[in-house]
Amino acid sequence: MRYSLCTTTVALAFGACSFPLAASANALLHCDVSYAGSTHVVETQAVADPYPVPSVDIGGRFWFKAVMVGRATQVDYVKLYAYLDTRQQPLLIQEAVYLPPFQSTPAPYLLTGTQYLYAGPVERELMYSCTLQGVQP
Repeated sequence: MRYSLCTTTVALAFGACSFPLAASANALLHCDVSYAGSTHVVETQAVADPYPVPSVDIGGRFWFKAVMVGRATQVDYVKLYAYLDTRQQPLLIQEAVYLPPFQSTPAPYLLTGTQYLYAGPVERELMYSCTLQGVQP
């Protein structure tokens, strides 16, 4: 019984240690999107089809969509979309396209820097910054 419990504990500890490696095996696009003092985290992994990727409501005034097309650690391109919610339909205010080669480091790579967008009748401000990690050249 003691051997079985010890083996189980070691297996669980090894599994817990190896989980972050498995989770970080795929490319991850992480964006912090801020409006009116509130920050939303938008994360996405590589997809084959960009169209089903949903937009995220940001404070009822903006929509933000982050798309990373590729497979696992190979990224073909990244597209970021920002829309103003005009109550009739969203109005595209920015489309940013990022193409490879991307820097391949284990730590997050600053993809966009801080972007400031102004839109609407009173020029409301949307800010975002995106990092990319887990990409292979």
